[in-house]
Amino acid sequence: MAGGHGSSMSGDRPADLHYLKQLALAAEANRFEAVLIPTGLWCEDAWLTAALLTEATRDLKFLVALRPGLVSPLLSAQMASTLQWQSGGRVLLNVVTGGESSEQRAFGDTLSKDERYERCGEFLDITRRLWTSDGPVTFAGKHLSTAGAVLARRPDPAPPVFFGGSSPAAGDVAAKYADTYLTWGEPPAQVKKKVDWIRALAAAQGRELTYGIRLHVISRDTSEEAWAEANRLLGNLDPATVRAAQASLARSESEGQRLMRELHGGGAAFDEAADARSLQVYPGLWTGVGLVRGGAGTALVGSHDEVADLIAEYAALGLDHFILSGYPHLEEAYHFGEGVRPRLAARGLLDDGRAPSEPVRGAFLPDLAPTS
Repeated sequence: MAGGHGSSMSGDRPADLHYLKQLALAAEANRFEAVLIPTGLWCEDAWLTAALLTEATRDLKFLVALRPGLVSPLLSAQMASTLQWQSGGRVLLNVVTGGESSEQRAFGDTLSKDERYERCGEFLDITRRLWTSDGPVTFAGKHLSTAGAVLARRPDPAPPVFFGGSSPAAGDVAAKYADTYLTWGEPPAQVKKKVDWIRALAAAQGRELTYGIRLHVISRDTSEEAWAEANRLLGNLDPATVRAAQASLARSESEGQRLMRELHGGGAAFDEAADARSLQVYPGLWTGVGLVRGGAGTALVGSHDEVADLIAEYAALGLDHFILSGYPHLEEAYHFGEGVRPRLAARGLLDDGRAPSEPVRGAFLPDLAPTS
């Protein structure tokens, strides 16, 4: 369960192209809308991975993570436009401002966290103008500038922008430029508070956003089977591994990472002999993943009906997009697709392909991570 948000990652299945195609085809077969392709020192390049997988799939979309400011806004806009055209309109963008200065410095970026959010706003301002303006774009900001920039081909449609962050600076950028605001998997009351916060900021800008959540999932025919799997994953950890991971994550500058660590107390009470249920912070919301994984550290655990109930509870808060992953990705895509998805369709939360319904918009997205 390691990896994510600057942490190292390893697994038994190297993410070569053959396996990545299996994952993409499994997502498509189970009628997920899209797959998330991450960015960071710990993973492969998101743009190249997405480009390699477009020919292996027909309808699957790709939520491609990008770091604003590492390349010019015009070049990023060109890349998005090219991939959008060549894929037949299957590109979504997940803007990752960068939560760790140490990781950013490895990429040659020396800005502070607040400065990175300032630059991110400028970046999104420029790219949106490039995607929508009829004439050349000229912009002079504090961090970025361009003069007479044009795109030979504008993306059609312009890729929706997904954006997450829990700090005040992140909220301001989300309100002004995001199409979808994303949060990691906190308990429903905390998620509602965050959604209300962003909704108010967006309203002040005269904008309305959609909202999504990033979670892991362990869904089985029975609750007992699901918790047995959580215990199996927990049993593969040892206190030294947890301590090392938490010591690293404690140095994070990310407000979202701080909130994830608070849910399990920084792993201080971890006992390798303890039952996985002791790490619940809400019925069915498990913090065990966050003991060793940076970033999204909670999972929905339970029977297919219980997981569907929890998703429905989050959807009732105004969440339309659910970005899900499991370990291993391939098997969990089928557990969810065959077990939970029909139950969500029965609740009217998504289109089951047989009759019209009002779907949960966006995507149930298995995280196409580098290894599993």
